[in-house]
Amino acid sequence: MGVDDKKISYRIYLVAFAIFVMAILVAVKLTNIQWVEGDYYRQLARERTVRNFTIPANRGNVYSADGSLLATSIPNYTIRFDALAPKKENFEEYLPALTDSLSVMLGKPSLYYYNRLTKARNTKNRYLLITKGLSYTEYIRIKSFPLFELGAYKGGIITEQKTIREHPIGKIAERTIGYERLSYSGENLEVGIEGAFAQYLNGTNGKRMMQKISKNQWKPISDDNEIEPVDGCDIISTIDVYIQDIAHHALLKQLEYYEADHGCVVVMETKTGYVKAISNLGRAKDSSYYETVNYAVGESQEPGSTFKLAGLIALLEDKKVDTSEVYDTHDGEVLYFNRKIRDSKRGGYGKISLARGFEVSSNTVLVQAVYDSYKDNPKEFLSHISNFGLDKPLGVSIIGEGKPYIPNPDDKRWSKLSLPWMGFGYGVSMTPLQTLAFYNAVANDGELVRPLFVKDIKEWNKTIKHFDKEVINPKICSQETIDKVKDVLANVVKRGTGAKLYSPNFSMAGKTGTAQVNYGRGKGDNMYYSSSFVGYFPADEPRYSCIVVIHKPSIRKGYYGADVSGPVFKRIAQKIFTDVPSTNQIKKLDKEIEAQEQLYASYYEKAQNTEDVMPNLAGMSGMDAVALLGNMGVNVQVTGMGKVKKQSVRSGEPLRKGQTIVLNLL
Repeated sequence: MGVDDKKISYRIYLVAFAIFVMAILVAVKLTNIQWVEGDYYRQLARERTVRNFTIPANRGNVYSADGSLLATSIPNYTIRFDALAPKKENFEEYLPALTDSLSVMLGKPSLYYYNRLTKARNTKNRYLLITKGLSYTEYIRIKSFPLFELGAYKGGIITEQKTIREHPIGKIAERTIGYERLSYSGENLEVGIEGAFAQYLNGTNGKRMMQKISKNQWKPISDDNEIEPVDGCDIISTIDVYIQDIAHHALLKQLEYYEADHGCVVVMETKTGYVKAISNLGRAKDSSYYETVNYAVGESQEPGSTFKLAGLIALLEDKKVDTSEVYDTHDGEVLYFNRKIRDSKRGGYGKISLARGFEVSSNTVLVQAVYDSYKDNPKEFLSHISNFGLDKPLGVSIIGEGKPYIPNPDDKRWSKLSLPWMGFGYGVSMTPLQTLAFYNAVANDGELVRPLFVKDIKEWNKTIKHFDKEVINPKICSQETIDKVKDVLANVVKRGTGAKLYSPNFSMAGKTGTAQVNYGRGKGDNMYYSSSFVGYFPADEPRYSCIVVIHKPSIRKGYYGADVSGPVFKRIAQKIFTDVPSTNQIKKLDKEIEAQEQLYASYYEKAQNTEDVMPNLAGMSGMDAVALLGNMGVNVQVTGMGKVKKQSVRSGEPLRKGQTIVLNLL
């Protein structure tokens, strides 16, 4: 063997050895992958091809106090088709029947669907859109069609579900009903009842195993879920839809007339603290009004003259003066530390009693009374403010309650002007709801209760949590003082600043308020008026308390509380005790209302109907009927208010998608 042959042989052996070593390394690596890292790679492969998807649970419904729907979740389905899933013989056998069924349900010719499905099969389309926007009953129907009834693997049907939140009464009380959702920045927004009680409404999400069929496209492995979702509980709010409607439209009418920036109204049940109506309307660029901010709960500002009640009660409780004490209004102007305090009436009121000074809302009288009595010991006055609950939030369930501000001698912001300024409602800050709770305590013979927005939490027909009245302070002052200020508040309407609101048909008591907002920050657009009226009705046996606050009314049309906000208060009281007399007959509100329970059960019974036939809606609340039919995929036209008296399609007759149903309510 020559030298060249030896070199060649050497090289061959060397290459063979290298290949042998590489084979050993590959074998070692494969063994390592199989036995050491195998679980990791198998899990990675499964995650890339098979994944557990979350199935959101249906949020519970929000009902009004009488059982009408305020917010509900309606399932919405999209149907797609995996054209490669069915066997060839099944595809060919069931295709004609499937296309006929789709044609009947969706309205396009059978040939249209035949061509689409055939093309999808030929082009290996595994994610063909069939239809979207189906209701639950429509989904059940299409799921039973030939071929689709074989399921996801054998029949190729792909179901995608999402839930839509609907508000049957529209925009009314929208901010108080609220929502829970993620912001663009990923922050969880919790607003109103929906946000405050999300833990009950949300339920428990389910799980569904899905397989990746192409980029960003997944289909269920089977028709059954790995974990079935559990629907959320239902919330029975304290809102009364009739009172809510009255309050909303009374406020809207006044905002529009006075071209105001925004306003709010709250109606509360005196004894229980149940909020029966709450409306918050802000002006948009097109001059229309929408529920955008919960001003009643969150906006803390100077209350103005409505705060004078706190000074009057403190003076009477400490027996500093009596309502008959006479004060000189000094031609409508008094001076404190080089700052003038004026009455709204030029020239003042002469010499009048403390009670009369309150009735005509004299700034000079109330400031003199408060300052002269407490200038040597301001903390004595502030102790009453604290006892009234005006220096701290009410602790309501709705998130975002504004914080009140009451100056204190220990604070850096305290000045010589702080005490006289408080005498007529300036230098302090609180929300409309906090002011209302204080006046409600007077109407309630001194018992301060927390405003409540929810009465019950229900799991189907079972009450799992009931909210009774929550007492913050059982007695804010003596009964003797309560009786005196009740007389004065009634006289405000009879012969004081609220005299324009007086009616011999129903009695009211309350206080007007006209505050200058941003009064220390210049003139023009910076300073504006806030007009308010707060009180209760009937005056002798209070059933409801109410506050109306309207910000930035047009000055050329008027800005005094009695003119701007007072009529809203009167309209609500008038409508409740004339047009809606039934609301004046409610007894023992801590007991279950039979009508409410029947409405609640009736809706659920009809909502379980999975057939595409018209249900019997006679006697059902109009809002419940609209939500129910909307869930069935039909359009609804409503005439009248109240409960369903007549329906254009008789019960038991078949329905088709997009059909219009006319409901006559009475």
